[in-house]
Amino acid sequence: MADHIKIRDAEGTWVVRAGGAVLGESARALELTEGDMPFVIYFPREDIAMAFLDKSATVTHCPHKGDAQHYDIEIKSGTIHDAAWSYEAPKAGMERIEGYLAFYAGKVTVEQV
Repeated sequence: MADHIKIRDAEGTWVVRAGGAVLGESARALELTEGDMPFVIYFPREDIAMAFLDKSATVTHCPHKGDAQHYDIEIKSGTIHDAAWSYEAPKAGMERIEGYLAFYAGKVTVEQV
């Protein structure tokens, strides 16, 4: 694992909301910190209402974590494009985030409850 990336169990319970709907809640979330960037909460897939998420055509690459598949979120008022991402086959040392989803803070609300 890259020395500047830290993954730990997130304290407490975390929730993700989009368009007023709760997409998921988890007491098993992970907190990933990369360098001096703000931490990102990763939710276990089984704690997310995956029926609201559709794979998008977007795939991005991180030299430390691997390829990230992005997801659109379908809500009552429309589609939030590329609102979430997942490292479905992360690089060595990043295996803890496999099967987890993270969300863009500017597109949804992620907060500790």
